[in-house]
Amino acid sequence: MANSPTGDSMTERIVRVLETFTSERTVQSASEIGRRSGLPSSSAHRIVDDLVSAGLLDRDEDAQIRLGMRLWELALRGSSALRLRTAALPHMETVQASIREHTQLAVREKDEALFIERLSHPDAGANITRIAGRLPLHASSSGLVLLAYAPAAVRASVLGGPLRAVSGETITDPRTLERVIAGIRRDGVAIAPGSIQSVSTGVAVPLRHEGEVVAALSVVLPRDADPTPAVAALRDAVAAIESDLRRQRL
Repeated sequence: MANSPTGDSMTERIVRVLETFTSERTVQSASEIGRRSGLPSSSAHRIVDDLVSAGLLDRDEDAQIRLGMRLWELALRGSSALRLRTAALPHMETVQASIREHTQLAVREKDEALFIERLSHPDAGANITRIAGRLPLHASSSGLVLLAYAPAAVRASVLGGPLRAVSGETITDPRTLERVIAGIRRDGVAIAPGSIQSVSTGVAVPLRHEGEVVAALSVVLPRDADPTPAVAALRDAVAAIESDLRRQRL
């Protein structure tokens, strides 16, 4: 039920407060949270105080606010994403040892790819993704895989645009994107040169559980690298992960 002059529910206002934190912005003042959330200062301060009391936010000795450990604890309880990550990690390490580039695991969250694990080699090339980072579905190899196997309504929504360019080579034409999606469904792999950065090529394959694609496993290669070994390594890893998931009944 709405209980604010703007019509926002309390839950919506709490979410707005929490969403002001990013991977780059991990510490803020209550005033900054209020400004970034778009809430009245008094409301933002009251919500922050309540969340600190509940342990979902922490306030340090300088009155700076950060996400609380209890929020992390609650998020992990019963998390299918955590169990998926746990099953995938040993096999991602095998890919990492073989390919020696960035190896990533992503799931679909609405119309974005959410990266829940990433392994990186010290000599690996450029890569802007990070754990808990998001990218539009059309703008990375992982996202393209997740989009290709998403429900029809999700595909239609994304194809309806607008398709934001992350780099100069990101697919922004709906007809081109539709052809790419069809190719991924046919071949079971996405190879996306330059979609995020011009110096890199993303390679991703679908990861299934109980007949549905639940994640994408990918590597980020130098632009001129042959993707064939990476595709083989990813497919071997996915087969092993899927086998482990069947035994664990995720």
